[in-house]
Amino acid sequence: MSTIRLGDEAPNFTAQSSEGEINFHNWLGDSWGILFSHPADYTPVCTTELGTAAKYKAEFDKRSVKVVALSVDGVDSHHGWIKDINETQNTTVNFPIIADEDRKIATLYDMIHPNADSKLTIRSVFVIGSDKEVKLTITYPASTGRNFDELLRVIDSLQLTAYHKVATPANWNNGDDCVIVPSVANEDIPTLFPKGHTEVKPYLRLTPQPNLN
Repeated sequence: MSTIRLGDEAPNFTAQSSEGEINFHNWLGDSWGILFSHPADYTPVCTTELGTAAKYKAEFDKRSVKVVALSVDGVDSHHGWIKDINETQNTTVNFPIIADEDRKIATLYDMIHPNADSKLTIRSVFVIGSDKEVKLTITYPASTGRNFDELLRVIDSLQLTAYHKVATPANWNNGDDCVIVPSVANEDIPTLFPKGHTEVKPYLRLTPQPNLN
């Protein structure tokens, strides 16, 4: 079992899914990705989550993000569960659900925590960049559903800060001012941030979001 840390390459794997065989890195291509796990098929909270993920597809597409789910059940079970998800959540599941009956991928990604459950996966989220590096990990208990608006928010932040010398402050949302990273010298700010900036403290310098017109 390995521990996945930020900046690690996301482990590759080949597995069967509800949409056929997937080689994870090839499937991602040049896109960003979200891999999220579920304890088992036909679980109530996860049913609402997969339905919500399907409804957010247009938002993920805008950000060039592919979504894939994983459960320790098999493909036939996944197909039956998808019918329930579509019916109860008034949507159409539009992404693959990986079958991990032998728990190889769950072990590869450290998704089984014995103190929570010795057999079923915890509910993990991995955001993976187009460079195949792990950019974000979140682990939820079985009783708490994921917040997909928060996932979009952090993806916006990750994609912004990957290409601009800024960080995003607490409660930041797309369009809000950003923090200029400390490594940027004051004399370089006018060139890098022509929209201007505000110096609250020498270490706290704010600028309008640089990738917006």
